[in-house]
Amino acid sequence: MYINRKHVMFSILLGLLVSGQVQAEVHEFELDNGLKILIREDHRAPVVVAQIWYKVGSSYEYNGITGVSHVLEHMMFKGTDKHPAGEFSRIIAANGGRENAFTAKDYTAYFQQLEKSRLAISFEMEADRMRSLTLPEEEFEKELKVVMEERRMRTEDNPRALTWEQFNATAFSSSPYHNPIVGWMDDLKNLKVSDLEVWYRKWYAPNNAVLVVVGDVDPKEVYSMARRYYGGLFKSASIKPLKPRIEAPQRGMRKVTVEAPAKLPFLIMGYKVPVLKTAKEDWEPYALEVLAGILDSGASARFSKNLVRGKQLAAGTSVSYSLYARQDELFVISATPTANTSVEKLQQAITDELQAIKTKPVSAAELNRIKAQVVAGKVYEKDSLFYQAMTMGMLETVGLGWERMEEYADKVRAVTAEQVMQVAKKYLVETSLTVAELKPVSLQQKKEQKK
Repeated sequence: MYINRKHVMFSILLGLLVSGQVQAEVHEFELDNGLKILIREDHRAPVVVAQIWYKVGSSYEYNGITGVSHVLEHMMFKGTDKHPAGEFSRIIAANGGRENAFTAKDYTAYFQQLEKSRLAISFEMEADRMRSLTLPEEEFEKELKVVMEERRMRTEDNPRALTWEQFNATAFSSSPYHNPIVGWMDDLKNLKVSDLEVWYRKWYAPNNAVLVVVGDVDPKEVYSMARRYYGGLFKSASIKPLKPRIEAPQRGMRKVTVEAPAKLPFLIMGYKVPVLKTAKEDWEPYALEVLAGILDSGASARFSKNLVRGKQLAAGTSVSYSLYARQDELFVISATPTANTSVEKLQQAITDELQAIKTKPVSAAELNRIKAQVVAGKVYEKDSLFYQAMTMGMLETVGLGWERMEEYADKVRAVTAEQVMQVAKKYLVETSLTVAELKPVSLQQKKEQKK
């Protein structure tokens, strides 16, 4: 995401945020059945991206049916009365387009990228499967096996992914972010097609969806087309507000160790932090965003400069934070120690770096450089039709509203060195810390543990 270029290039990139295509107007409509439609013109190429977002994901699930949102995403390609299994993808490909879908904690989304004259094909088929999915038992059984194998390969047989899963499950206790998006294996084994039918009928409806279109289009024509294909769909009978399920206060550091066959150990440190939806002070998430950049934004960032090249304690580091979510999130630091460094020593070195942020203000030069890098990263994302649409869809489905995408650059620029210190002192504390360690063991040791 972050780039490292000369200041003059940053100035050019930052200028894009206040002129040209990045500031293109968003046209908002709503059909009588509750479907929200967002349209953004981008005439640089004769293509269009269409995304349909549903306000449902793994954080909507309850114990016993975890993974149902993700399995349903797979089943959305398995046919309606009008289009049998596999037909959706075949038709999109035959029209020179590409399509896919993804499930996350707070939403599920489906997308197509097509030549602009083919947009009606996307609308016709997405509207058809929004309310007319057939969910055949034989297709469900096959797809469930696919998802279970996906879980085995991507999580259970992947030491780092398994560590990430255990880290999240340890960090969150009462928050729905505790559960993995793919679902727990036992829940998958016991999932029934009737569970999907209930989930589909409840959440897949126009009054729980957002249609986002970005590309070489005329907004009035797109709205008219949306009315033609989506307007006749009926609402979900009742969509009640979710129970809050707020994470219980953490009273001290939590730690989990994962023993798995791996070449190298791995460390994850995560602190509970607010997001735009939950923060009492809306500048705090942007200060956390800048803090993430200070620690990890290329070769000149503090972790790379001090821990990787300087003290040579880490073979690699990463910092992640997402300010767009429904509930409080984690400010996460992950790192791989060098061959002669223990996980404990690396954790202490990271803690020392965080302490330095808390006790000494970031210099004006460093702060300005990081702000430029953070904002430039967003500029490059907005150069993509897909990511323009994705940002709008994400903001809408988590309850923030697409308008918040336009404030990002100004909010980041407004962050002060004092505010960076404040969020570090307030949130990067041991009482809200969760630590996960991947401890490598041999395959033989693992076999003996299973006996």
